[in-house]
Amino acid sequence: MLSSSDTDRRDVRHVTQPLVSVVIPAFNASRYIERTLRSAGRQTYRNLEIIVVNDGSTDDTARVAEQVALEDSRIRLLSTPNRGVAAARNTGIQEAAGLFVAFLDADDLWHHTKIEKQVNALDRLSPQWAAVYVLHHIINHDDEIIRSCRPDVARGYIFARHLTFKYVGNGSALLVRRDVALEIGGFDSSYAAAGIGGCEDLDFELRLAARYHIDVIAEPLVGYRQYPGNMSSNHLQMGQSALEVVRRSLAANPHLPQYATRSATITTQKYAFWEFRQARNTYLSLVTAFSISQREPDFVVRLALKKCLRLINRCVHLVTTSAKGQDSPRMTGSKFDQETAPSSVVHPQETAQFRRHLVRLAEVDAELSAILDPIAAFAPVAIDDSNCLRSRTRKSEI
Repeated sequence: MLSSSDTDRRDVRHVTQPLVSVVIPAFNASRYIERTLRSAGRQTYRNLEIIVVNDGSTDDTARVAEQVALEDSRIRLLSTPNRGVAAARNTGIQEAAGLFVAFLDADDLWHHTKIEKQVNALDRLSPQWAAVYVLHHIINHDDEIIRSCRPDVARGYIFARHLTFKYVGNGSALLVRRDVALEIGGFDSSYAAAGIGGCEDLDFELRLAARYHIDVIAEPLVGYRQYPGNMSSNHLQMGQSALEVVRRSLAANPHLPQYATRSATITTQKYAFWEFRQARNTYLSLVTAFSISQREPDFVVRLALKKCLRLINRCVHLVTTSAKGQDSPRMTGSKFDQETAPSSVVHPQETAQFRRHLVRLAEVDAELSAILDPIAAFAPVAIDDSNCLRSRTRKSEI
């Protein structure tokens, strides 16, 4: 905050365009870091500082970042011992000078209007609104779109719904007020220390959503990269991480109605089940399936029917293509375009049961929002003192 003595010295640009700090945690990201930095640098919103936190990389990540920084003075590089993505983001938050902080993973891309649209959205809202997220496309090595995320969105007080639907979806979609990021304790590095890192961003979002309103830009403005070897492809770890994040969040919010608790538990278990299946971990898959079937007795039956249907469809497809002497068609994806207008999202058809479920969770959020102020003092931080961020006084805040 500026004092009255500083008023005459303020840069007018900072009044119309508050500084946004882009925090990029990077570990052995030399293959993609240049593309990521140029994506951040090409934002139509120009008043940025771009902080690369080199998290103990053993490749050329630091060298590549330094080369790009020679062309863009807004980029600065910080090097730390390897402590994981949560600790790296926390370092970036501590070093940030911006009113807002936007997180960008070192292999992801942004549409060039992302930050501008997010800042404009928050500028129109009261301080009770602390963050805004966007949708994403999933991209491969070559920036080709593999698939789009589900365009489910919610805005306002979304804690109960976010526990179930996990709207944000990745670590590069969120822009948040820096003071709020500090207030809730930043990112929890204990997950990585326990060997179950991967969903620290969800943990951060849930602690944020428990206290504040969150807005959304319902456009796919992030290219979220997935490939063998990155964290999101570690299916075993991602499943374990998601289960632990939701378990901690539910334990820290005992006032949550049973309906919302049950919904969050089952949905997260289903996500973990599919992650364990992809990891080919039979034991955890069976244990998780059994736990789900205790709450949804028909889960195993529906699972078996779906598998049979997929096998039938695959056989029909093979017979058809073989009879015609054709090879199976190869999927070719369009590039994630950072410059042109983002493609529109197609909303899936919703069943009446799904709509009723969503309405009930929205009612839970409305009830929680009505008592938000009295319980705000008890909202969970969930980070021990050694990991908790501390606000630091800066020249711009004097």
